[in-house]
Amino acid sequence: MKLRRLLPRRMPLRARLTLTYGGLFLIAGLILLGSTYVLFNQQISKSGPKVMAQIRKTPGAPPPTSAPSGRPAAAPSSSGTAPSSAGRQVFAFTPDGMVSGPAADRWMRREQDRLHDAATTSLITQGGIALLVVGGAAAGLGWLIAGQMLGPLHRVTETAGRIASAPGAGRGLHERIALRGPDDEVKELADTFDAMLERLDRSFDGQRRFVANASHELRTPLTLGRALVEVAMHRPSASADVRRLGEHLLEINSRHERLITGLLLLAGSENELTRRAPVDLADIVGHVVAQTVPEARQAGITVHEDAGEAPCTGDALLLERLVQNLVENGIRHNTGDGGWVRVTSRTRDGRAEVEVSNSGPAVPAYEIPALYEPFRRLDTDRLVTAKGVGLGLSIVRAIALAHDGEVGAVPRPGGGLTVTATLPPR
Repeated sequence: MKLRRLLPRRMPLRARLTLTYGGLFLIAGLILLGSTYVLFNQQISKSGPKVMAQIRKTPGAPPPTSAPSGRPAAAPSSSGTAPSSAGRQVFAFTPDGMVSGPAADRWMRREQDRLHDAATTSLITQGGIALLVVGGAAAGLGWLIAGQMLGPLHRVTETAGRIASAPGAGRGLHERIALRGPDDEVKELADTFDAMLERLDRSFDGQRRFVANASHELRTPLTLGRALVEVAMHRPSASADVRRLGEHLLEINSRHERLITGLLLLAGSENELTRRAPVDLADIVGHVVAQTVPEARQAGITVHEDAGEAPCTGDALLLERLVQNLVENGIRHNTGDGGWVRVTSRTRDGRAEVEVSNSGPAVPAYEIPALYEPFRRLDTDRLVTAKGVGLGLSIVRAIALAHDGEVGAVPRPGGGLTVTATLPPR
């Protein structure tokens, strides 16, 4: 993920299509302009120098006079590049006067070159300006057309982004694209995406209902079984063996009740929070530590509290369960006598944090991601007790995601874990 953030973002598809349209148009225009220039140059080269006047020179005849129009007197007109050996003489009228012979021929060649350069410059300059103007118009039109064609794709992308960024499993799957328009490839993609969302929504909703219903159905017989065991244990005629058996049964029943409660909480924490209220994690940390002191003392664990102000917004009961699960995990997954758990709440970079670190056996870094999955625990030989049901960190992560927060865990160098839950500010 970090590598992807460091890489430059690709140019948007709309810009690439616009550049493609404009580039192809400019290439075609340049080819057309170059072809026109080549044809024009060939046409100019084929037409040799034009003779303005040719007069046969006769012995003793005076030089030709100008006609009223300022041109030489009427004479047969033809093409040529130099005085003819048959006695024809070339004359040309220039701004400096009339010239004849080789001077007239040179003057006409200069005029031809000048006209050729002027025509070529006009063709290239004006043609290039026209090409740029039309190319810009084509690029703008391509931008509009590409935007209109890619609009449905943007809608699909925005919907997928909102669903992907929604915290909590299955949240936001009720949203649909419902694209209207012609039955083309884009509409087919949108309809397929809607069908996929429909199936995912039904799947997640069915899973949540199953967990909730199963938890409720299982809680009733567990409660009834606990009541029957307690009645049997407290009978005056109950023997010591019956009482010991009752204690074991109550311990098993208590573990099952915690499992059912965890399943209910996990299913409920993945739903959308209906109400939020200002909460200070420092108050929750103090309350939870006071509640877990007896369990920690019984396990030989020392709990250290450093409750700093950490205001946030959310459900106070769920946040209390988040902190309680972290502290209980720190107590149960420890080394026994001489172990410790440190609970800290603070505000960092404007976000509320609660951090729970504990001593304990070394935890490999590659096993940490699996601890967030339900019913995943470390090997029982690493634990002081086997009271956990494997839902602690799963519930913590679900509650944090429901509050638009996040949870991270890292192994401590001396053994144990440091788990940090970060929540948005108030």
